[in-house]
Amino acid sequence: MSIPSDIASPDAFIPDVPDETAGKRTGASPWRRAWLLMRRDKPTVIAAIVLVLIVLSSLSAPLYAGYVAATDPFRSNLSARITVDGKRVKVMQASTEGLGLGVTPIGPTYGPQYFLGADTQGRDVAARLLYGGRNSLLIATSATIICLVLAAVIGITAGFFGGVTDQILSRILDILWAFPVYLLAISLSIVLLSHGIVIGPIEITGDSLLLPIVIIGIIYVPYVARPVRGRVMALKKSEFVLAATGLGIPAWRILLNDILPNVSTMLIVFVPLMMALNIITESSLSFLSIGVQAPDASWGTIIQDGQTLLYTRPAVALAPGIAIALTVLSLNVLGDSIRDALDPRTKLV
Repeated sequence: MSIPSDIASPDAFIPDVPDETAGKRTGASPWRRAWLLMRRDKPTVIAAIVLVLIVLSSLSAPLYAGYVAATDPFRSNLSARITVDGKRVKVMQASTEGLGLGVTPIGPTYGPQYFLGADTQGRDVAARLLYGGRNSLLIATSATIICLVLAAVIGITAGFFGGVTDQILSRILDILWAFPVYLLAISLSIVLLSHGIVIGPIEITGDSLLLPIVIIGIIYVPYVARPVRGRVMALKKSEFVLAATGLGIPAWRILLNDILPNVSTMLIVFVPLMMALNIITESSLSFLSIGVQAPDASWGTIIQDGQTLLYTRPAVALAPGIAIALTVLSLNVLGDSIRDALDPRTKLV
């Protein structure tokens, strides 16, 4: 898989990014102005509600598994029985196809237990879906934070100081940029799954969720750092930065007071867009068995589990697929809305 064409260049994320001082010309702070614009946009409100419901549902996974489904979604239940319509039935039922050999997981009961049916191990798909959503959202959010922090540090440092510093950091970004995103992610995952990461006293094993977080957080750094670097280079030539430099203000104060506030707008616009991209990346890696490792679940691993059940129990694979689609769509709508709301040229009616 290759990176989508709409993000082939770093500037494709944000066509126009306003500076922090733009809101002062409208009589309202840019953040309050953005909030008013987003609150009046119905697609944005709907996307926010859908995203909140998905997050809250995922966070309630332990409650659902313990008190509603009354099952352990990480343990095989091949010999379990449940009550459906007053009858005790097996979770793994005899196959009715061909010679009738083997077993088929129970389908959706739309009841407290096995609401979406069972997978090939007899585990409750609905409970695993919620746990998988929790892990997928955790990985996407954490990877986004790592990516934006690294990109901000590298982009601001390279753009502001220039010279040899810019050359070294830009070449490092070029090396990462040269690899197709998924090829780099797959290569790092395969190597690190067997060896893990050891940095002094810190050790990340192959089955830890920190591993996909670190990998995904690193591979997208060039796609954020380059626009940040370009933005900082433009700000460096602006009048207020030149005036501060001429007055002898230390570089660190200029970075904190003048550069960082203007770059923060760009980084905020990147948050939902990068989260959507990271969810897709994590799901893809987990589907290939090089992301989240058993017994943990993610939306990608559940799709993999339902791959062999597409014709008999399609809900196993369709449910996480729909969850990914809704989450990514909501994040993209929010990302576009935030970008437009922070644009000073957008009229506040």
